[in-house]
Formats: sequence, structure tokens, C-alpha cells
Amino acid sequence: MRRARSPRRTVRSAVAAALLTAAPLAAHTPPAAADSVQLPALPTVLEPGKPCTGASGETARQEPWTRQALGLKRSWTLADGGGVTVGVVDTGVGTDIPALKGRVTAAGGAGTDCVGHGSFAAGLIAAAPRKGVGVTGAAPAARILAVSGTDRRGNPTADQLAEGIRAAVDGGAKVVYVARAVPTGRKQLTAAVRYATRQDALVVAPFAPDALPQDRGTGKTAEPAPWYWPAAAPGVLSVMDYGPDGTRPKNAPQVAGADLAAPGDAVVSVGPSGSGHYIGSGSSLAAANVAGAAALVRSRNPRMTAAEVSRQLVSAAYPAVPPRVDPYGALTAVLTDKPGGVASPPPAKIPPQASPQPLNRALLIAGAGGMLVLLVAGAAVVIPRGRARGWRPGGQPEEPGTAA
Repeated sequence: MRRARSPRRTVRSAVAAALLTAAPLAAHTPPAAADSVQLPALPTVLEPGKPCTGASGETARQEPWTRQALGLKRSWTLADGGGVTVGVVDTGVGTDIPALKGRVTAAGGAGTDCVGHGSFAAGLIAAAPRKGVGVTGAAPAARILAVSGTDRRGNPTADQLAEGIRAAVDGGAKVVYVARAVPTGRKQLTAAVRYATRQDALVVAPFAPDALPQDRGTGKTAEPAPWYWPAAAPGVLSVMDYGPDGTRPKNAPQVAGADLAAPGDAVVSVGPSGSGHYIGSGSSLAAANVAGAAALVRSRNPRMTAAEVSRQLVSAAYPAVPPRVDPYGALTAVLTDKPGGVASPPPAKIPPQASPQPLNRALLIAGAGGMLVLLVAGAAVVIPRGRARGWRPGGQPEEPGTAA
């Protein structure tokens, strides 16, 4: 059983940053505090006896800190995710969410979301801007394909996740967001990711669970596994979370090996229905932001392969360990050394050696011209002197009658 979360959370001080415009990412300092705002907390798994998550009665009016941290305003001048379908393999996505209206297609029974996590993630990926509301997805024109990857209460299995990946790919998704990380299922999840790769779909997943399970008898939290799937499968873009102050919560699972980091703590998005908002934290939400960034890149560069999109996002990210996603950088960077990228210029061609005949002819003419000039100059000196001597050889006596 996963660690229980409080039903409501008061957002103050640094956590209030989830409803404020953040300071620039490079500064890594918490935004200023504002009036407290209360939003219901997003559940990952419904506890026994808990009813389905309903619509939130609270609405975030100001821009979340994630919007500036991701540089979305600049990114939208270049791409908005139009023409790209993102598969959301999670608890389902509500089809009557105003911010996603008309852009959600559900496979099977994934059109209802009892938990709310899948709807929240879909909002981070593709929620459209609405008047008087600050919450917007990374790719607000992308389409969502909802696929079930858990049971009705949010409990996943490796087989469900693998089937969900395949169903998303078969449904035309070019970016596949997988919300869960499980410690087992290497064989089936690696095969599912390989299937997606062959169909040129990029799989984005959290590098570890949002919270580790607790032992009911002792109350102790389980030790993290060395690997989680599908994040550890070749070809998956794995993502770690960070919060408004640039750090991760101390109680978050400490597992190394993520490809990217993205805003995932104290983030705000939509609920399973209605126009209200929830607040949540975890690597699964950071992965949703990266899936939205991938949709932007695929929208702007439809000829890029899934591997090239992944490389673009990682190479253009802010330098850190792991690198921090920069959607605008990924949209504008030119990576000429990547496989299948911009072709290198052809080698320079040296023209064949020119014939020496024109040069020899020019030298001959120049030499003849020079000799002519010397002859004329010499004549200009000799002739006047010869005339003065009467054309007599030098050293001979003058003839009688020729003296001056």
C-alpha cells in the first residue's frame, strides 16, 4: 500500500509558488510568497474505502511556477503541439474536462478516471488556455489518447502497462506517456517499448515511483529498487522531478539514472471533471511535462524520428545532473552531429590543375614587353650621346674642323 496523502494541502510560502509566476530557472530560488491558496491534493492510488475523485471546487487563477520554468510562452511562438497525439497510459482521462474539450479519445474504458491522476497528467501535457485561468499544458493543441495502465483504483501491473503502451501506439500516438514505474516486468515492458520504437513512437516515463510502498505491519517504507520499468528499458526517456526551489523532496525515492529532470513538485493541473484544479507532486508529473515538450518538438519537426526527438530534448536541456528540460531550447537547437540530423556539408572539391600554357604564354609576352621597354629606354640614352659625338667611337680624336 502506498503512503497516504492528506486530503487537502495549504499552499503557503514556497509551495504557494505553484500558483505564482516563478523566478527564472537558472536562479534556482523560490518565488516570493503570496496569499495562501487551497487546492485539493491529487491522489496517486485510491485508498481502500475512498470514493472516486470528484471535481475540484478550487480554481487557480494565476500562472503556475512551472510555466516560466519551462519557458512555455516563448515555446508557443514556435509550436503548440498541433498535429501530435500523446498517449496517456494511466488511470484514464475524463472526457468532459473543459480544458481538454474535443481533444480526448479513449481506448476501451479509459474515458472515465476514478483516481484523477491520468486527467491531471493529460492537463499538464495539453490543457488549453482559458480566460481567467492560469493553468495551461505544455502543448495546448495536442490531442490525448487515453489508455488504461492501471486498475480502476490506480494499482498498476507490468502487463497492464505493457498492453497500454502497445494500445497507445496502435492508436496513432507518437509520444507515449507512461505514468507508473514498477520494479518488475522487465521482459514484457522492454518488449512493449521495442514495439513502440519500431513504430517511431517516443515513450516517456518516470524514473521511479512517486512514493514507495509501506509495510502494513511495521510501517517502514520499502527500500527503492535498483531499476524501475519501463524507465530502464532502452529507448525510454526517463524523467526525474524537482520543485520551485530547484530541489527534490527529501522523502522522494533516491534512484539514479534519469535522462532529464522537469518540474514535478507542487504542480497544478485539472481534475477528472469540471474546471477546478488539483495540486500534486512526483516524477510521474515531471514526466508529463516532458511528454508535452516532446509533443512540441514533434509538432515543429514532424520529420524527426522518436530517437532524434529524445536526443534533441536531452542535448538542448539546461546543464545539470540530470539535465533540466528546456522546451524552447529543444525547438531552436540545431544538432548537426546527431544521427539522422542535419547533413554535414560535402567535402570540398579541388579543381583539376590548370594547363600551364596560358601562364607560359603570359610570361613570354610579359618578358618580351619588358625587353622592349629596356631597348627603348637604352635608345633614349644612347642616341642623344651618339649624336653629340657625331657617331664617333669613344676615345678617338676629333676631326679637324669639328671642335666646338
